Amino acid sequence: MSDISPITGSCLCGRITLKIDSLNRDVVACHCRQCRKQTGHFVAATRADNDQLTVEGAENINWYQASPEAERGFCQHCGSLLMWRAMNSTHTSIMAGCLDAPTGLKVDRHIYVDDKGDYYTIEPDVPTFAQSD
Repeated sequence: MSDISPITGSCLCGRITLKIDSLNRDVVACHCRQCRKQTGHFVAATRADNDQLTVEGAENINWYQASPEAERGFCQHCGSLLMWRAMNSTHTSIMAGCLDAPTGLKVDRHIYVDDKGDYYTIEPDVPTFAQSD
């Protein structure tokens, strides 16, 4: 996991910025149908406890409740998907692609690989799970 602190990030237009003081996991790649539909590929996300995440420009975030259990936060101006969180959770998943380099992160595992697209392969040296882990 990353030992870089803080890690920063933003949406494409810069109206939303993130500062993460500490992450609690490396990147999980999710290939479920919802993630593929939302992103056009798959989600790659790290995670932080909510008290370790500072969001500037939060008034520019739209939250889309993709299921009864979770919601996804994206910029209402540029459309960048930034976050995913379970309802009433103490932590938030943060899309790795919105983070500024260097992050020190690596892909830790792939989940919902039974739902993955048929146009790409997954590297063989990373653990995979048919559904969640």
